[in-house]
Amino acid sequence: MPSLFRRKSTDLVDEAVSSVTPEETAERPRGYTPAKGRETPKRPTAGRRPAGPTRPLTKEEERERRRQLRAEAASEFRREGGPRDRGPERLLARNVVDSRRTVGTWFFGGALIVLVGSNAAMPPLVRLVSNVLWGALALGVVVDSVLICRKISKLVRERFPKTDQRMGSLFLYAVMRSITFRRMRAPAPQVKLGDKV
Repeated sequence: MPSLFRRKSTDLVDEAVSSVTPEETAERPRGYTPAKGRETPKRPTAGRRPAGPTRPLTKEEERERRRQLRAEAASEFRREGGPRDRGPERLLARNVVDSRRTVGTWFFGGALIVLVGSNAAMPPLVRLVSNVLWGALALGVVVDSVLICRKISKLVRERFPKTDQRMGSLFLYAVMRSITFRRMRAPAPQVKLGDKV
């Protein structure tokens, strides 16, 4: 077994050291490195971070940048929704709700009228009308929600017979969307009122 700490022979040392003439050193630039027999590979640019700004941003610029990022995130959420909005069954439920007029969209406006009308300072007739309106709105939302859930259940069984989506979760998703104003729904409606789903 050869010794690990054996000194190199003088002929190997002579081969490694080459004589350099003063003319060669004068021609070479200061940072010159002798070639190793192969070209140095280029670094890939795909994984590199883009170069940052050359100067730090001012407070106003940083505030404007944050506002712009928030606006972009909000518009993306309005367009595509979040994780709970993904899946073909959810899209079908959204389309069913968006293709019809729902009582739920009038629920919050009616609740505001009921709140004002049921004040003790109001005449008894106004309080009675507001209570009747409240009951009618609540009954309308329940009936409308049942109809929406039945339609979604039928369409999901027809189009996605092997779905693993929990129907109770899907129904709640559709009912919550049905009581939201159409302009405030996210993702934005993709079908018009009265369209066939």
